[in-house]
Amino acid sequence: MFGAAPFAHTQAPIASDPNAIDWSDPLYGPVSVMDFAKVAKTKLDPLAWDYLEGGSEDELTLRENVDAYSNWIIRPRMLTDVHRIDTSIELFGSKLEYPILLDPVGGKNCFHQGGEIAVSKAAANAKALHITNGGIDDLIDAGTAPTFWQVTTGGQLGSPAAMRAFVKRLEGQGCKGICFTVDIMHVSKREREMRNKLERSWCEAGLPARDGSGRLPVAKNPWRAGVWPSRPEPTPTWATLSELCSATKLPVIVKGIMTAEDGDLCVKHGAKAVMVSNHGARQLDQLGATIEALPEVVAAVNGRIPVLLDGGIRRGTDVLKALAIGAKAVCIARPYLYGLTAFGQRGVERVLQILKSELALSMGLAGVANLAAIDSKLVRRKTR
Repeated sequence: MFGAAPFAHTQAPIASDPNAIDWSDPLYGPVSVMDFAKVAKTKLDPLAWDYLEGGSEDELTLRENVDAYSNWIIRPRMLTDVHRIDTSIELFGSKLEYPILLDPVGGKNCFHQGGEIAVSKAAANAKALHITNGGIDDLIDAGTAPTFWQVTTGGQLGSPAAMRAFVKRLEGQGCKGICFTVDIMHVSKREREMRNKLERSWCEAGLPARDGSGRLPVAKNPWRAGVWPSRPEPTPTWATLSELCSATKLPVIVKGIMTAEDGDLCVKHGAKAVMVSNHGARQLDQLGATIEALPEVVAAVNGRIPVLLDGGIRRGTDVLKALAIGAKAVCIARPYLYGLTAFGQRGVERVLQILKSELALSMGLAGVANLAAIDSKLVRRKTR
C-alpha cells in the first residue's frame, strides 16, 4: 500500500458493513456520483458551481468526456466463477485496493475550506492514491505526507538547480511520485468565468464576501479585456521531462497526453506512466473525449509503461470500459469534488466507496473476477 505518515485527528473510515451504518445520516442519501452532484449544487454559490462544472469556450469536449462512454458496449461472459471479485492492482511497486486514483485539482477552497487537507485524509482512509495539487507544508503540518505531487510550469522546473532542490524536498518529505501536468502552458478561455466576472485566484482562498448589493469585487480577468495572456518565460519541453526523470528516483507520471506520438515520446524521455487527459475539458476545446484518445495512446505505449486515464468518469461501468480499452487505472476529479462539497472528507470517501462497489458489481455481472481478466474483448464500439 502507498505509505503516508499517520494522520492527526482523522475521521474513522466510512463503514462498509450495512449493520454499522447510521441510515439516518444524510451521507447515505445519495446513491450515485451524480446524486452527490445534486447535493453539492445546493450548497455552493452559483459562481463556485460554474467554476466546478465549467470547461473552455463552447464546452464541446466537456460534454463529450461524459457522453463518449456510451459509445462503448460491454460484452459480458457467462458461467465464469465470479463469487469473489478482486479489484486490487499493482502500481508503481505497491498494491492498491482498486484502480481509482484522485486527480490533482486547484481551487478546492471554493468548494470546502481546507479542501486539500480533507481530500488527503479521505484518500488515506479510503486507501486511494492521491495526487496533491498544493499546500505541501500544510499537509505535513496536519500530520500527512502527500502521495504524488503535481508539478506544472512553475519555478520548480525553472532551472536544473531549482529542479534538483524541488525533487530532493519531495523525496525527503515522503512523496511517492511526481505528476508532471503538461497541458496548462497557457491560461484557457473559460467563458463561464468571464460571464460570471469571476477572478480565478478567488477560488484558491474561497469566494470573497459580497457587498450589500450582493456583488463580488471587480474581477481582473485578462480574457475579459480581450488580451491573450502570453507567458513571460519559456515553457517546459521534452528536454525538461528528461531532466526531471534524471533528477529523481521517484516515478514521474506525465498528465495531459492525447496522442500516440506524445505517448511514445513520454516513454522515450523516461516517464514511468502516462495519463490520457484533457484537463477535464478546461483547457483546449474540441479535443474529443479522453476515452476516444485512449486506444491510440495504449497502442503507441505498447505495454512499456502504464497508461492511466481521467475525464468523464461517473460510473463503475465507465471505469470497467477504460480498463478494457487498456488503461491500467483511472483518475477522478469532479466526482470527488461533489462529495467534498456535499459532506467534506466523508463525502470524498463515500464517492470512492460507491465507485469501487459499482466497479466490482459491473465486473461480476460481466463475468470477470479480477482486473487481469479484463481485456479488449470485454467491450466493442457501437455500430450505430
